[in-house]
Amino acid sequence: MTLNFTETVLRDANQSLIATRMPYGDFEAILEELDNAGYYSLECWGGATFDSCLRFLNENPWQRLRSIRSKVKKTKLQMLLRGQNLLGYKHYPDDVVRKFIDLAIENGIDIIRIFDALNDFRNIETAVDETLKKGGHAQGTIVYTTSPIHNLEMYAKLGKQLEEMGANSVCIKDMAGIMSPSDAFELVSALKSTIKLPVFLHTHCTTGLGPLTYMKAVEAGCDGIDTAISSFSGGTSQPATESMSYAFTQQGIGTGLDMKKLKIINDYFKPIKEKYLKAGILDPYVLGTEADALVYQIPGGMLSNLISQLKQQNSLDKLDEVLSETPRVRKDLGYPPLVTPMSQLVGTQAAMNVLSGERYKVIINELKAYVRGEYGRAPGVIDKALSERVLNGEQPLTGRYADTLEPLFEKTKAKIGDFAKTDEDVMSYIMFPQIAEAFLKAGKTGEPEKRTVSYSVAAVR
Repeated sequence: MTLNFTETVLRDANQSLIATRMPYGDFEAILEELDNAGYYSLECWGGATFDSCLRFLNENPWQRLRSIRSKVKKTKLQMLLRGQNLLGYKHYPDDVVRKFIDLAIENGIDIIRIFDALNDFRNIETAVDETLKKGGHAQGTIVYTTSPIHNLEMYAKLGKQLEEMGANSVCIKDMAGIMSPSDAFELVSALKSTIKLPVFLHTHCTTGLGPLTYMKAVEAGCDGIDTAISSFSGGTSQPATESMSYAFTQQGIGTGLDMKKLKIINDYFKPIKEKYLKAGILDPYVLGTEADALVYQIPGGMLSNLISQLKQQNSLDKLDEVLSETPRVRKDLGYPPLVTPMSQLVGTQAAMNVLSGERYKVIINELKAYVRGEYGRAPGVIDKALSERVLNGEQPLTGRYADTLEPLFEKTKAKIGDFAKTDEDVMSYIMFPQIAEAFLKAGKTGEPEKRTVSYSVAAVR
């Protein structure tokens, strides 16, 4: 048996520990070593990287991807996509979803891990379909959570839906690190007996369960896991690549990883980690084990951002209150899994409830949209009083919200043609209008030095 390893230091480890503040220049010099280390894939794009590039790093996210691709010749490049949300925080019409996927694959992405925050798969069908049409690997994703309404039977049915949709593989996404070893064994076993697709598992070390959970998942037949090079592992990040590879090798399970190259990679990232610690960007809080996350279930990326937000408001002392309020808000909303954008929605509303001194004194617009059905079908029943207050006599949406949206890409392209030079620029503007407009009007087109980089997607698949 060979176990596939996906390295997360370029995306999720970076997002979970330092709120996605790692610029391309920090890791450019190590890309070729990463390419030759034996990984199944490098998760390097998607999630919050797109937003962070434009908002904080003064980078064009499309250039970032092309530049990575120009140096990574052998290993598959992977991204995380929020279904109909793409990389933004609202639903986009189907033409935008299809165009984004076309551009992502054209610019270098091989595997697209596609999820919907509510496991409402109506919201990933378009993305899966377009990924397959363009020759990409569509990894359908089950967002894992625990609640009175989530159970093994539900997850097995979701896996079957993904297989019937045509997904190439299935990922279980445990974004908060709350999956226990026994639950991992049972869930992977259930999926392996229900579907014929490869099953991957993504988890975090937030609660300290991560390595144990991986061990039991692989015992049940899991085909691949996400890990982070050790200097950027642990805490709200993933288990360490080197440690997991060593442990599985000792059990006679092949990993394909070169331990000597992994040491080179880790030695490279050690001083980068120290730099972020000294700058205060990497808060030691997120490096520890937080068993309370088994209750509040906030994922690593959201926790690091929440800490940053509370610091800016001089309210970090309210963190424990906000974390305690989070599961109460989640229950009111019908137990949605806490993954982007739901983690931000629930976390922000919990913070508002605490900071304002009164629950739902202020209701954020995103929560109102959720109650109206714009994010999809709520897993459970939304609190009646909250629902009535938001809807005010109106009926919630029962169909797919994207079906109510008019095509947008060509219309936007015509509208902003004066400062958008490429289709990638148009897409950046659609997702983050104000930030992208300022970025592009400042002449920061971000074209790579060699725009004509040639490579074969099929060659690295």
